[in-house]
Amino acid sequence: MTQQTSAPEPARPLIGRDTRLCMSLSARPGNFGTRFHNRLYALTGLDYVYKAFSTRDLEGAVRGIRALDIRGCAISMPFKEAVIALLDGLAPSAAAIDSVNTIVNDDGVLTGHNTDYAAVAALIVDIDPATRFVLRGSGGMAKAVAAALRDTGFRNGVIVARNEPAGRALADLYGFAWAADLHTEEQADLLINVTPMGMTGTDADALAFPPAMITTSAIAFDVVQYPPETPFLRAAAAAGKRCITGTEVAILQALEQFVLYTGVRPSDAQVADAAAFARAHG
Repeated sequence: MTQQTSAPEPARPLIGRDTRLCMSLSARPGNFGTRFHNRLYALTGLDYVYKAFSTRDLEGAVRGIRALDIRGCAISMPFKEAVIALLDGLAPSAAAIDSVNTIVNDDGVLTGHNTDYAAVAALIVDIDPATRFVLRGSGGMAKAVAAALRDTGFRNGVIVARNEPAGRALADLYGFAWAADLHTEEQADLLINVTPMGMTGTDADALAFPPAMITTSAIAFDVVQYPPETPFLRAAAAAGKRCITGTEVAILQALEQFVLYTGVRPSDAQVADAAAFARAHG
């Protein structure tokens, strides 16, 4: 039996005093972003390094980004909205939805961006906008998804969120209905999970939508990145539904982060290599 080996690690500059540091902040850090960015740095010959962090002190972490001249920082749940007050300004992509998933540091000036929106819009562009959807969640990523739905022509959908003020505000902002709980008898061809349900830890076994709704749907979209196959996506795939994964979102949004940090847009082949490497080693 032939033993499979991964592609060799490309040569990269040795880490030194001029190496630029980029990072991520998440409640539950994974390896995908770290592997993806570092692989692209190596493939493009850039003197950068990327490291994932978690924190219980968001304000202190952001001060560290500024004080240590860290070039960029990816922001994940649950920090996407709370971080805004700690920044110097917002790019239009973040200001439009009051949610930040990327910080760029220009000589101590911290600007918030949002690359989630573009990633989601690209992944749903081929879906008929007349499709009825149910979106579960009301946080920062939910704003990006709802905005992308609205801006690509979707009008017939409901935001499901137990947090009534946040859920109603999100629904009203983008012209959708709101509900506090799922109604299993409701028909929707597109189901979108934008909650931690299905993530590792206490939510690992949670099914974001009940089997009855999955059975009558056509498309399952889960923004959870890790694990790459959540209980919701496994159930949808078993039922023969089209699945859009959090990994797909992660690749597209991370690519735009890479460009913001470095000013370099890698080739399609380099992106495919980095994505395959990150999936294999994540």
